[in-house]
Amino acid sequence: MRLVDALQYRLPLAGVVSILHRASGLVLFMLMPFIVWMFDASLTSEITYGQFVSVFSNGVGWFGGWFVKLVALALIWAYLHHFLAGLRHLWMDATHAVTREFGHQSAVATLALSALLTLALGYKLFF
Repeated sequence: MRLVDALQYRLPLAGVVSILHRASGLVLFMLMPFIVWMFDASLTSEITYGQFVSVFSNGVGWFGGWFVKLVALALIWAYLHHFLAGLRHLWMDATHAVTREFGHQSAVATLALSALLTLALGYKLFF
């Protein structure tokens, strides 16, 4: 198959959600050291919590605070999407609801909920 043929193929929305489910899992895995650092720094002591807050407001090294917040926003999206898509898959497995229309409707719901929740938490993160 040529690359031109592959680019012309229209993936159904359920397929997009499935690929994004895998991508969000990869993002969560790759950023696991950052997640562990955030958890550790936020709970160890008042001093490390102050450093944690400082990184989000002032940045660290060459990375500004806005970049750290952007990475945190990517983590928020990855977690929310992965969680909701996982619930979607569990629901389909448990109820055997594997019809084309349910797949489309649940894909729309997954994308919409993850986007809306990410926007709401992103607003809280940046403002």
